[in-house]
Amino acid sequence: MAPTPLRNTSTRVHVVSDVHGNARDLARAGEGADALICLGDLVLFLDYADHSRGIFPDLFGVANADRIVALRTARRFDEARDFGRRLWAEAGGEPRELIERAVRKQYAELFAAFPTPTYATYGNVDVPPLWPEYAGPGTTVLDGERVEIGGRVFGFVGGGLRTPMNTPYEISDEEYAAKIEAVGEVDVLCTHIPPDVPELLYDTVARRFERGSRALLDAIRRTRPRYALFGHVHQPLTRRMRVGATECVNVGHFASTGRPWALEW
Repeated sequence: MAPTPLRNTSTRVHVVSDVHGNARDLARAGEGADALICLGDLVLFLDYADHSRGIFPDLFGVANADRIVALRTARRFDEARDFGRRLWAEAGGEPRELIERAVRKQYAELFAAFPTPTYATYGNVDVPPLWPEYAGPGTTVLDGERVEIGGRVFGFVGGGLRTPMNTPYEISDEEYAAKIEAVGEVDVLCTHIPPDVPELLYDTVARRFERGSRALLDAIRRTRPRYALFGHVHQPLTRRMRVGATECVNVGHFASTGRPWALEW
């Protein structure tokens, strides 16, 4: 069901992040809302909760997925990379082509599930060059840009910072900071990754700190948006906290919950 048209009296926006292949619930995520916002990570490369799901086990089997998850969880990233290289060599195909084919299959299903209107930005596991092929006229893709929804200004910054995981859309701190600066002052600041606050970065299941942005934290303190919305950390120590005048909210791991976070004004 498509969202209802924008009303003069109030506006309701649903926000999702870390969709990771959950097209079924994504198709319903806009119900009852005037717009849907997606903060990225559409692709499911490997489900850390269910190692049988995702591109990696489809290509290499569950046992190899178990092994690479164990190595990454133990932060043995060099061993994980070497293990991955051996698997690709044994597969006998070109990794880029195999991955792109699988990503395209997921994007075709996921973008078709977006309601109109949807405003979306990239996650760190997304492949931005492919998005224009799948985003329909009802989906607006924003990165380092602003848009007005129901009288409020929303800013969007996609992607993640560089990590040993080497996911597809990781960029330098400087490039990320430039996008934050380009957005400027907004009412709602929408990013994939959190600001650099330990309580917002620690994943209680993975038992590690994910990377957050110092430039994002500085911008929140300086420009004081009403909300800073993000995802990326699937099981955070703290889902919601104030930084100065700003309510910082992890909108949730949509792949597992299937429920959008709602903002109404």
